Amino acid sequence: MILWFRRDLRLADNPALQRALTLGCPIVPVYVLDETPDIRRPGAASLWWLGKSLAALSRDLEARGSRLILRRGPASGVIQDLVKETGADHVVWNRLYDPGLVDRDSALKRNLREAGLKAESFNASLLSEPWTVTNKSGEPFKVFTPYWRSARATLQLDLQGAAPDRLLPPDTWPTSDALDEWNLQPSSPDWTAGFSIWQPGEAGAAKRLTAFVDGGLAHYAEGRDIPSAPAVSRLSPHLHFGEIGPRQVWAAVSAAEMRHPGLSQSADKFRAELGWREFSHALLYQRPDLETANFKSAFDRFPWRDDAVALRAWQQGRTGYPMVDAGMRELWATGVMHNRVRMLAASFLVKHLLIDWRAGEAWFWDTLLDADRAANAASWQWVAGCGADAAPYFRIFSPMGQGEKFDPDGAYVRRWVPELARLRGPGIHAPWTLSPMELRAAGVTLGITYPAPIVEHGLARERALAALGETRI
Repeated sequence: MILWFRRDLRLADNPALQRALTLGCPIVPVYVLDETPDIRRPGAASLWWLGKSLAALSRDLEARGSRLILRRGPASGVIQDLVKETGADHVVWNRLYDPGLVDRDSALKRNLREAGLKAESFNASLLSEPWTVTNKSGEPFKVFTPYWRSARATLQLDLQGAAPDRLLPPDTWPTSDALDEWNLQPSSPDWTAGFSIWQPGEAGAAKRLTAFVDGGLAHYAEGRDIPSAPAVSRLSPHLHFGEIGPRQVWAAVSAAEMRHPGLSQSADKFRAELGWREFSHALLYQRPDLETANFKSAFDRFPWRDDAVALRAWQQGRTGYPMVDAGMRELWATGVMHNRVRMLAASFLVKHLLIDWRAGEAWFWDTLLDADRAANAASWQWVAGCGADAAPYFRIFSPMGQGEKFDPDGAYVRRWVPELARLRGPGIHAPWTLSPMELRAAGVTLGITYPAPIVEHGLARERALAALGETRI
């Protein structure tokens, strides 16, 4: 029996593993690093997490008398080679829904069955598979609220078994790559020192979920938009790599809500965020080009600017707008960015700088630990106004206003933009409005210790609205 791990790097609530266990035969767990050119390669931050997560899964399997076989190459060919090497007559895996992978996996299943083998796949990563939630006409939803209302009405939330105590090994193990040979750790430079705050793997995911349910959940409704508050779950990298499943998260939140009914408002808001994750996957399934093409084709006429200098300033967190810069620096240092600040930073790129959302999507893809093809593309298109159920393009965030509203005491900015740490009051979100004396007292020299704004907010807003009018969207 070949058990093919993908983005389901856990032993609990893993339906493919549970199916393998029911057959009572030796199990060969396998992970394949598929670098086929037409499959999008994970970004550098994601590869770092993948390496740590595979190491954790390998340890978990070894503790149960098994091991993880690592192979590199086109997945279909690798799996078929392993079938021949091991004499396996059955292959199981959990489904993926990314463009290209559905066709690849369907062809592999067909080829295995035509060769007389059994091949089965299961759902481990979503509450509802994309094709199961449709409107009354049988068409996919393009607006979140009716999508989520329909999805919630049909949810199947049964957990798929605890982690087993032991996996039956084969008499002879096939050869395996060494994980270190894959060189998943970023280099030139290695910018991952700040990632030490994370614990990739199933145990780390369980700890993160427990910490959230016992702490942050109670304050989620009112604290989720405050980037300095410990109110968000930080579960997204664990969910992306399948170290924990959405059914497990849902069950834990619901159990906490039953114990403490006062959590209902926060629990509902958090479950809606799981819903947006589901909706994003449904959008990518219906639009495989979501990463590269505007969902609303009218935006194909939009006059994006090609400005490498401004793009680099945004990437480095040196735009001169403290709230934006804090978010971009948090991203570089930790591999994540608070969701409220993600919206602001993305809006700044596409509206203040008029830089194509695809440039931002590519940067997030490379630097986010939770870089998910569906969520990343859908969220960028939402902010840019060209996606499904998107925010209107003419809604342009004020970086200063967002800072004053969601970081009123400047704690978030002071943490990630330390050159402004001695500033107090609203001026920390608009240092150019302070007097020279105030700046000197705080050790700030605009243009030297901290950049002056690369674009003036009012002018940028007018330019963005003019571009919208020119496009006639």
